[in-house]
Amino acid sequence: MSVIRLRVGFILIAMVISLFAVRLLQLQGLDAATYAAKARAVGVVNEVLPATRGSITDRSGRPLAESLDGLMIVADPTKTEKHAREIAKIIAAELDADYFKLLTALRKPDTHFQYLARRVPSTKANHVVELLEDAGFEGIDTRRDPVRTYPAHDVAANIVGFTNAEGQAGEGAELVFDRLLAGKDGSATFEVGGGNRLPLGDNSVVQPVNGDNIALTIDQDVQWYTQRVLRDTLLKARAEQGSAVALDVRTGEVLALADYPTFDANLSTESPEEDLGSRALRDVYEPGSVQKVLTISSLLDAGKVTPRTPVVVPESLPSSDSSIKDWFPHGKIHLTMTGVLAKSSNIGTVLAARQLRSQELYERLTDFGLGSRTGVGMKGESSGILPHWSGWREINKDTVAFGQGLAVNVLQMAAAVNVIANDGVYVQPSLLKGRAAMNDGTVVGSDVAESHRVISSAAARQTALMMEMVTDLEEGTAPSAAIEGYRVAGKTGTAQQPGGACHCYSQGPFTVSFAGFAPADDPRFLVYVVVHDPYSGGGGSVGGPAFHKIISFLLSKYAVPPTG
Repeated sequence: MSVIRLRVGFILIAMVISLFAVRLLQLQGLDAATYAAKARAVGVVNEVLPATRGSITDRSGRPLAESLDGLMIVADPTKTEKHAREIAKIIAAELDADYFKLLTALRKPDTHFQYLARRVPSTKANHVVELLEDAGFEGIDTRRDPVRTYPAHDVAANIVGFTNAEGQAGEGAELVFDRLLAGKDGSATFEVGGGNRLPLGDNSVVQPVNGDNIALTIDQDVQWYTQRVLRDTLLKARAEQGSAVALDVRTGEVLALADYPTFDANLSTESPEEDLGSRALRDVYEPGSVQKVLTISSLLDAGKVTPRTPVVVPESLPSSDSSIKDWFPHGKIHLTMTGVLAKSSNIGTVLAARQLRSQELYERLTDFGLGSRTGVGMKGESSGILPHWSGWREINKDTVAFGQGLAVNVLQMAAAVNVIANDGVYVQPSLLKGRAAMNDGTVVGSDVAESHRVISSAAARQTALMMEMVTDLEEGTAPSAAIEGYRVAGKTGTAQQPGGACHCYSQGPFTVSFAGFAPADDPRFLVYVVVHDPYSGGGGSVGGPAFHKIISFLLSKYAVPPTG
C-alpha cells in the first residue's frame, strides 16, 4: 500500500514539474520577445527636448516673431488611469482641448509617459497643474516647451507668416525658412521603476539644437504706418482690397509690404484663408498707366523721342479691328511727350511706342523684370503675365504699351518703376536682410541681390523730370501727391480688369494705383499704392494721397533733407 502511495506521489510530482517546465519553456522561448518588449515599454520613458525656434526680427532687431517660455503638460498613465475622466474634463475646459484625445492618453496602457498638451504658456500650464493637484489627482507634470508668439500682431503678418498649434509653419518667412528657424529637437531616454526615475538605470540625453534667427528688411514703424494708411484708404474708397510697398531706391530693400485685409498672426485660425498670404506677391492685375513710365523711358533710351517731342493726339486711334481712346474726352490736341505722360494719354503713348518693334518693346519690358518672379524669397510669388511678342497683333502691342493686356504683381511693378529712380539700374528687391537659405537651398537676401542696367542714366533722369509734371502741373493727374519742400516724381494708373461670366473688360472692376519717388533730384524712397475696385476715384485721387502720407513719413523718419 505504501509502495502504491509512493508511486502515485512520484507521478503527481512529475506532472507538476512537467507543467512548470512547459511554462518555463514558453516564457524563455515563445513569449520571450513579447514580455521583454512589454518590460521595456513599462520601464523606459522617451521624452522630446524641444529646440527653441529662431526669432524673426525687423531690420533694427525688433521681434516680429519669437519663442517665449512655455510648457507641455504630460501624464503618467499608470497614475492617471483611475481618475482619467475627471482629469480630462478639467484640462479640456481650461485649455479648450479635445476631451476624448485626453482620455485616451490618460488611459494609455504599458507606459509612464504621454503628452497631453503642447506649447502652453507657462502661467496657464502651471494653473492647470495646480487645479489638478488641489483636486488630489497625481501623475500630471510639466516640461519645457517654447511658445511661438507675434508681438506686433498684424504688423507684417503677411510677410512673417505663422505657426499653428502643433508648431507647424504656415505661410511667409516662417514657412520659407522653416528648416533654418526650427532647429533640431533633442531627446531624453531613462528607466523608471515604481513610477520613479532610476538613478542607476539606462539614461541618455541628446541636447536640442536651437534654430537660427533671421532679420527682415522691413522697418516695423514704416510697416505699421503703411498698413494703417492703406486700411484707411480702402475704407474711404469702399474698395475690396489693396496693397502698398515702400522700397529703399538704392538697395532694393523692402521697408514695407502691406496688404489689406490682413490678419493677426497670433490668431491665424480665426482669419479667412485668402487673407493669410501676401496678395502683393501672389495676386496679379493689369497695371494700367503706371506702365507708361516703362514704355516712354524705353523710347527715350532708344533715341526715338525726347521730352519735348511734339505729338498730335486725335480723338481716337484705330488699332486692328478696334480703336483706342483716352480716359478724358477731347478732340485733336497737341502735346509734348512730357504732356503725354503728365496727362496720361493712351493715344499719345501708343503713337510714340509704334516706333519700337514688337520684339524690342517685349525685350525691354523683360529687362524691367516683367514676366518673371522677383526672386524675393517668398512662397507663392507670381511671375505675372507678359505674352510673347510673336503672338502680338497691333492691338496687343498698343495696349501693352499703356499697361493693359499684361499682368504684374505689386512688388514686381514697384521694382520696375524703381529703375527710373535708381539711375536706370534694376536692383532685385529683398525682404531678407543679409543672406539665408530657403528650405529648397536657394540663397536669398540683400547681400546676394542682383542688378543690371536697363536704360541709360540720361534716359532715367529725363523720365524722372517728366514724372515730376504729374505732381507739379495743375493739369497733371496727381497734384495731391506733391510734398512741400521736396521734388516728387510720380505716375498714376487706372486699369480695367477682366471679369464677369464672360471674363471681359466691360464687366470687370477697375484697379487704381500710384507709383512715385522722392526727392526726385536724388531719389531715396519709392512708394507704390494699389487699390482694387474702389467705389469711385482714380489713381491720383485715391492712390495719390496715400502715397503722400507714406513717403512723407519715410522722409521724416530717415531725416532726408528737403530739395536744395
